[in-house]
Amino acid sequence: MRSHVDLPVSLSRDSAEPLTTQLVGWLRGAMLDGTMASGERLPSTRALAAQLGVSRTVVTEAYQQLYAEGWLDGRHGSGTFVAAMEHPPRPPEESAYVPAPPPPAGLINLTSGSPWVRDYDEAAWKRAWRRAADLPPGDEPDSHGLPRLRELLADHLRRARGMAVGPENILVTRGTGNGLDLCAMALLGPGARAGVEDPGYRVARTVFKARGAEVVPCPVDEDGVIVDGLPGDLRVLYTTPAHQFPLGGRLPIPRRERLLAWARATGATIVEDDYDAEFRYDVAPLPALYGLDPSRVVLLGTLSKILAPDVGVGWLVGEPELVSRIAGLRWEVADRTSGPVQQAVATLLERGDLDRHLRRMRLEYARRRAAVVELLGPACRLRGDTAGLHVLAELPGVLVPGVIERARERGVLLDSTERHHHGPAQLHGLVIGYGSASLPDVRRGCEIVADLIREARR
Repeated sequence: MRSHVDLPVSLSRDSAEPLTTQLVGWLRGAMLDGTMASGERLPSTRALAAQLGVSRTVVTEAYQQLYAEGWLDGRHGSGTFVAAMEHPPRPPEESAYVPAPPPPAGLINLTSGSPWVRDYDEAAWKRAWRRAADLPPGDEPDSHGLPRLRELLADHLRRARGMAVGPENILVTRGTGNGLDLCAMALLGPGARAGVEDPGYRVARTVFKARGAEVVPCPVDEDGVIVDGLPGDLRVLYTTPAHQFPLGGRLPIPRRERLLAWARATGATIVEDDYDAEFRYDVAPLPALYGLDPSRVVLLGTLSKILAPDVGVGWLVGEPELVSRIAGLRWEVADRTSGPVQQAVATLLERGDLDRHLRRMRLEYARRRAAVVELLGPACRLRGDTAGLHVLAELPGVLVPGVIERARERGVLLDSTERHHHGPAQLHGLVIGYGSASLPDVRRGCEIVADLIREARR
């Protein structure tokens, strides 16, 4: 491994250009002309700030910008490096469209719902499973979940979501679908009316119907669920306020307060899916609905996006009385979360490995999000690009099927809003997911899609 390169950077305080912008331009140019080669380690933000006589914030923001553009790579415990790349990314000011070459065999998956699972700390992963294997198998599983894991999840939610909860508020689930089913068991019954966002998460509709409820579609706009006009006889309302699926809105505080007031007035329970809450870009976090009024909300979370869908661990957060009731119903139907899996997750949380992985993935997804915005933004209106792992590319409905079909012919798999509606689609576009494809594939796929959108508009 190379030692870090000395950077002969010169910044001008007399220039109208901000210092961060100057530094980004200098570093980008040095990587383009070979002054800084792939694999070379950059100075720490503290060291470079001291060398340049600027605040550390200037350097940190410059590095973050170059991370997002794909120029830099971070290695845990080792520092910041020039990313290895066969073809360097074009800087934003040189991002005029160039058609991409045909993709290699296999589709580039730009559908939503899947995270990137190939970049993980192998040592931490093995250590967690060794620890789980050292413990004897349990003979009487706790339907609440392992007590130690519930304590660690309570601490995680306090730090990550600002929620003052204890283990008595938490039940460990197998993921969001399992949490939804447990809520339906406890809160619904044959003929009860359950509201689901439209367009929205199809699994919620399926689960509620399977439990005998009447599913009521509830319209959404670019900010999230529309409170005005919500029926007064809903027993449950399912919503994704952190990053509405699939339109991408983040429910504003005033509307969150109106939604909670509606729930208090009608006696409804809000089932808050904290979907994509861990990933946000250039925006401040918004408080969870549960944190604003625990008496009217059940919150569902999962490790599916943070770590991997295959782990099969999530959480349900509610008032202790409701959590205990749900745990009792769960015991009656012999539903449980794997004990060894819970032990492994507890180790990842206890050692800080999960937090470190989450920080790495935030940077990784920020790069891909930046590529999507850069390449698709000029071709169509994008919604929902401030959070999560997908954006909505708005298009007239008549153009969507053709773009999807031609994209598949060119090796790119796309999704649309149509299949996420309860009835006829009212909003049209492409749901572009950037979680499961590599950064080069995201760039190549978005170039193809942008080209097809321009052709369709012509």
